[in-house]
Amino acid sequence: MKIAQNYKIWFTISLAVMILGLIMAITSGMNLGIDFTGGTVMQFNIGKEFTLEEIREITSQFDLDADILHAGKNKEEVIIKTKKSLSNQERMEIFEVFKEKYNLNKDEDFREAEQFGPTMGAEIRNKALISILLASAGMLLYISYRFQLRFGVAAIIALIHDTLIVLSIYSIFKIPVNSPFIAAVLTIVGYSINDTIVVFDRLRENLKYMKKETYFDIADKSIKQTLTRSINTSITTLLVIGALFVFGVESIKEFALPLLAGVLTGTYSSIFIASPVWALSKSIGKN
Repeated sequence: MKIAQNYKIWFTISLAVMILGLIMAITSGMNLGIDFTGGTVMQFNIGKEFTLEEIREITSQFDLDADILHAGKNKEEVIIKTKKSLSNQERMEIFEVFKEKYNLNKDEDFREAEQFGPTMGAEIRNKALISILLASAGMLLYISYRFQLRFGVAAIIALIHDTLIVLSIYSIFKIPVNSPFIAAVLTIVGYSINDTIVVFDRLRENLKYMKKETYFDIADKSIKQTLTRSINTSITTLLVIGALFVFGVESIKEFALPLLAGVLTGTYSSIFIASPVWALSKSIGKN
């Protein structure tokens, strides 16, 4: 199959996902987590094992639309995160329901309550953007030095593609965007560039011996030579992250979910985006 030469198909698929994500973000907005919107966090010691459904039955009475997490060594505590700014009286009303159902003691089992604004989220977002920009600039310089400028530009385009695709997925499926998401995106950037460089290294070697072939033919051969390696690496990575997502606690799942999306997107871009972009830029430059 001519992967690089069919670049219009892959570009169209990616563009369609991005446009759909943009439309969803404009019409209904991103589902920003409490870290970005501000709100209230409460932690109670239930004193025994419980299910999240039990807790949601209580929080739904107050229309909190809350994120609920297990906490504590034996998962006998609960953390409730809601975007609503609850007064002290409202917090106590919520705790009274827990107190009645689980026979709790206010002094011992009401562990903490905190109310905060969106400043924390804005700071995390800004620092994440700066980190991504600095990392991208460093990668561009390094890849341009080790390979060529067009390799560096293609790699950065692939990174931007990965980030936008993951954001689009979160926008389309209304998955909460929170602090673990930001950490996962930064991890995705590092993983994606590693896969892309493997393909580029093979591409650079083939350039020396395939001087009569078109750039798209060279890209296709390089992709096929590294395809098994890329797929095997991605599968082993996905198995580990998948296990974390299935068996991990809620806070780990929040980190594992964007990683799953990012690994899949990074593998896709290293095969279907980065090399075709390089071949297209070389062909245009040649003409």
